[in-house]
Amino acid sequence: METTVITPKAKTGTHGMLIAARIARYLVGVIFIISGLIKLNDPVGTQIKLEEYFEVFAQDLPALHGFFEATIPAALLIAVVMCVLEVVLGMALLASYRPKLTTWVLLALVSYFTILTFYSAYFNKVTDCGCFGDAIKLKPWTSFTKDVVLMVLILFIIGHRNRMPSRKTGWIVGLATILSVALGIYAIEFLPPLDLLPYAVGKSIPTQMKASEELRYKYILTKDGKEVELDKYPMEPGYTFKEMVLLNENAKPKITDYRVWNDADGDFTQQTFEGNKLFVIIKNVKDFDAGSMPAIRSLLKGLQGSAVTPYILTSVGNDEITAFMKEYQLEANVYQADATVLKTISRSNPGTWLLSNGTVRGKWHVNTTPTAEEVIDLVK
Repeated sequence: METTVITPKAKTGTHGMLIAARIARYLVGVIFIISGLIKLNDPVGTQIKLEEYFEVFAQDLPALHGFFEATIPAALLIAVVMCVLEVVLGMALLASYRPKLTTWVLLALVSYFTILTFYSAYFNKVTDCGCFGDAIKLKPWTSFTKDVVLMVLILFIIGHRNRMPSRKTGWIVGLATILSVALGIYAIEFLPPLDLLPYAVGKSIPTQMKASEELRYKYILTKDGKEVELDKYPMEPGYTFKEMVLLNENAKPKITDYRVWNDADGDFTQQTFEGNKLFVIIKNVKDFDAGSMPAIRSLLKGLQGSAVTPYILTSVGNDEITAFMKEYQLEANVYQADATVLKTISRSNPGTWLLSNGTVRGKWHVNTTPTAEEVIDLVK
């Protein structure tokens, strides 16, 4: 009978692989927890991103058009489940809870993400994957690379999962599940606890519409068959333009699509930055909380003649919004804005948004609609 002798070198190698597997486990677990928590902070934002994907797939995959169209109404539920799953799986991995099941589910989830990010990058569709919500913006190929690295790490963990002890830590995973669901529900029923959007309270809208410094570019051109890079575009002949690259990406305006108008007054964007203005945002007249109308109506009436001028801001057509206001007896001047901008400003429908000389002083969910007195106090 042969006896296997474990040499010091073999022990060292085994110990090294154990450490590598442990590092991979911690790294993947932390990334999944951070990613899930950031998105659970704003599940409506994740819903919007999923709807973009479903709409693109419905167009690009005609055979599955009906399936993806039917999935769009469930996007919010899918967003919450997916984000909770990220947090719970990350916590389970760190806590060594049922490592075999955890790692295989993680592999399935990251495979799904990899398909989405590859599709986005290769076909240039949905150019922001929303992997880390609005906290960290990743370019499509960067997102795809991140998912490939995660997949490799998870496969490495699976290959060494026998070295992972299975611990009785179900209570930790259960607690993580409860707290994650609670965070998602809170953000939906109120507003994101941490507002990472450029229209958050305290942000100056006109300031964010300007570059923070002069934008600098480099020009990639070809001349005599050779590629050259120049700081300024050459005036002399012989160059063929290839690409222009922005060098200080962070200096770009944070807001580029904010515009307010109506048929009577034309462009009203700059006027929104003058004085105190409260906007009741109605993103659509089909999916809104009708029970909020008495509070909205009281708010609009209470602000008449005060230091705060109330308005309705919507992306709905004139006929629809006129009929809507008549039905619910709302009185205020109506202005239009792009639907995507309104989704970014307010995660609620309706929602209220207070500007004072272009700076956001307040933002409220439909479930916390303020009184006229509360609004006026904020601009004193």
